[in-house]
Amino acid sequence: MAKKKKTTGAVAEITKEEASQVATSPEKMEPLNPEVADEEKARPEGTEWFVIHSYSGYENKVQKNLLHRIESMEMQDKIFQVVVPTEEEVELKDGHRRTIERRVFPGYILVEMIMDEDSWYVVRNTPGVTGFVGFGNKPTPLRPDEVDKILKRMDAEAPKIKVSFKVGQKVRIVEGPFEDFMGTVDEIDLDRARVRVLVSFFGRETPIELDFLQVERV
Repeated sequence: MAKKKKTTGAVAEITKEEASQVATSPEKMEPLNPEVADEEKARPEGTEWFVIHSYSGYENKVQKNLLHRIESMEMQDKIFQVVVPTEEEVELKDGHRRTIERRVFPGYILVEMIMDEDSWYVVRNTPGVTGFVGFGNKPTPLRPDEVDKILKRMDAEAPKIKVSFKVGQKVRIVEGPFEDFMGTVDEIDLDRARVRVLVSFFGRETPIELDFLQVERV
């Protein structure tokens, strides 16, 4: 049994804007799949998701430390999941596509648990954990819809594409019949990985649709 300690210790303070960033995803909310929903229903009463804070770049190490503590201190009946939210991202660099795994909320880790003095002590005193996210001295649980949004974002089939240019910026065409022409980004289509560039021909702008790899920011 873990050593008891009151939950009035330090709690990581964040602004309302930071809390909103952790909980909000631009994608449309949809319910979790039936298997996940059944798993959630099977959890004991009082189970909630909390957010803990760690130093950015050490999320995976903290996750490993906490999982080890859960097992060694036999807290599997109160702490169920430790999740580092990530998503796949396609990065375009030097004319090449590279798929990378990006942390959605650097420095934040999600923990599904029943909050009491024992479970608080195990999580809070894990090496690398700087505190629970909350207001005042009380850890604040995430709402179910907030958790659904984050988990759905992690399960997205299509990786997010990261581009280095924005609408209105100058770019150079690096491939194709218009190679070395300069133009202005008019529209970006992330779903099709295409960009429309306005190129000047004889004093008038002509729109040209290109692949992301065919242009580079000036």
